[in-house]
Amino acid sequence: MNARTLATVTAAGGHPGPYELALDPTKSTVDTARLVAGRAEAARIDALFVPDLLTFGAQGTIGAQEPLVYVAALSQLTSRIGLIATVSTTFHHPYNLARLFGTLDHVSNGRAAWNLVTSAIGEENFGPDPLPGPEERYARAAETLEVVNALWDSWQPGALRPGPDGRAVLDREKIRPIGHRGRYFSVEGPLNIPPLPQGRPVLIQAGQSTAGIELGARYAEVVFTALSSLDDAREYTGRVRGRAALLGRPAGLPLIFSSFHATFGATEEEARRLVRERQEAIDFEAGRALVADMLGGGGVDLSEAKLDEPLPESLLPDVTTVHRRRGRVEIFSGYARRGYTLRELIIAAQDTGHWSVAGTPEQLADAVEERFRAGVLDVLSVGGLADDRQHDFVVNGLLHELRKRGIVKDDYRGPTLRDNLGLPPLSAAQQVTQY
Repeated sequence: MNARTLATVTAAGGHPGPYELALDPTKSTVDTARLVAGRAEAARIDALFVPDLLTFGAQGTIGAQEPLVYVAALSQLTSRIGLIATVSTTFHHPYNLARLFGTLDHVSNGRAAWNLVTSAIGEENFGPDPLPGPEERYARAAETLEVVNALWDSWQPGALRPGPDGRAVLDREKIRPIGHRGRYFSVEGPLNIPPLPQGRPVLIQAGQSTAGIELGARYAEVVFTALSSLDDAREYTGRVRGRAALLGRPAGLPLIFSSFHATFGATEEEARRLVRERQEAIDFEAGRALVADMLGGGGVDLSEAKLDEPLPESLLPDVTTVHRRRGRVEIFSGYARRGYTLRELIIAAQDTGHWSVAGTPEQLADAVEERFRAGVLDVLSVGGLADDRQHDFVVNGLLHELRKRGIVKDDYRGPTLRDNLGLPPLSAAQQVTQY
């Protein structure tokens, strides 16, 4: 990033966890999102993030609003903040994706971003076929990106220009079909909407399994990760950026976007008390099922495992055979092999393996600064802006402290999300290398 600073992103629903969308019965989610969007833009937060779930009751929630519609509505209530929509490549066609995100970039004047996922749930709502294995899901995602990027690039510079009377003049010779014929898709093109304000929406990729790292290293400008320790962050960053360098990507790409589950206290003692109260409220017997799910579910049975002893190796899955959420399985299998007891795994599972820090705003700023200075953190999630006290801690506490230290910028850099993330010029950032 130029004059490197830390970018910040908040969940549009206003809740602390980037994958949580709990419904307040006294408010509509739209009311909450409107409040959060206004507060986030006033605080010069770089982007709003909308997750997605494609099934009822997944991960303890009711579900999620359709992300593209949601952020399109928020684009009309804001003018500078970026808009990140989570959309699966497993259940969408690339021509539609190119049009949807292209239109979002137009209606937001260059603030669109796509958080690409391959989905580990929801296949029951998209036909009779079982969920494809992770290798096939990522292969389809790679071809989807080949097609989508080619469609966004199918209008050459100068294809649309102002005429002498002020009206747009179209040069059809500069609009070319893509003629894609691949394993999953046949798409002739070209795209039938004009060139995008950003050229391409910012591409964010979520997934940290081996296949996810390959996809992110090859295509993503930002990768979203769950890295609970500094050592994990260093190891992951080295892997993804090392692979990106071998593929010819620009130095510093992809940016590292880390989850951050923060417990704020006015004092260190208050923060510790809040953590202790949260842990005391855990149902550890029910937590066995949660850890089993983190280890891939299926045949993992922890009913007889002792709470205060490490899990025996025989209970840990062979990660290569896991069909869903392989990255999460790798994280929790790693914890178990480091000697975490079942009780410790259940506590970690409350945050699903995400980076969790408790303390005063200054102490949380210390934790963020450590990763930022280590070069393993470029984009930070912040949450809870719908709650007045949490909003105060985040904006007037954490962000204020990070700005004092020169880690977070004071204002937006430009009109587009690319500007505000400090991404290199698109011609240098884009990669469409075939597998």
